[in-house]
Amino acid sequence: MVRGEFVTRVYFVRHAETDISVKEDAIRPLSAKGMRESLLVTEFLQDKSIDVILSSPYKRTLDTLVDFSSKSGIGIDTNEDFRERAVGVWVEDFNEFASRQWSDFSYKLDAPESESLQETQDRNIRALNDALKIHQGKNIAIGTHGTALSTIINYYDNGYRYDDFMNMVHIMPWVVMMEFDGLSCENIVKIDLFSN
Repeated sequence: MVRGEFVTRVYFVRHAETDISVKEDAIRPLSAKGMRESLLVTEFLQDKSIDVILSSPYKRTLDTLVDFSSKSGIGIDTNEDFRERAVGVWVEDFNEFASRQWSDFSYKLDAPESESLQETQDRNIRALNDALKIHQGKNIAIGTHGTALSTIINYYDNGYRYDDFMNMVHIMPWVVMMEFDGLSCENIVKIDLFSN
């Protein structure tokens, strides 16, 4: 673990289980199970001395953090750049699509607003770096998504690839804590809320 007065700890919170009957990405809510399991996030974060809550503006990430926000009295600031990778259309064979994207970070569908993993990573890292500069030395919770978070992990650990991504696809909610010295990531810890 990093020690020092200017260490910034970021707790990335991947959203809880969603209602997949809602196909529109930005408004897809949590399922009833996801709403119950979002309370695991509150339980985990309650003793982490969180100073700031940032989030993707997507409903499922906000729903995952709303209980903690309410109980801690810390508002949620949204940032569009923390949103999930845009696909552009509903993908039936998600595993094949994900495999192709992870094997070629520049690959994206020929659809309006479709993004590659490289584009997703670039904007998420840009948003993260801005947050690290503004909130240096603080403890930050960031509401995020599976693919977006995986590209962030990959940025600091390029050994994190498709198999690692697939191993976490069904873990919702999921927390990854990163410690930063300035903009340098010094430590990454993946946390299973279901075994705590």
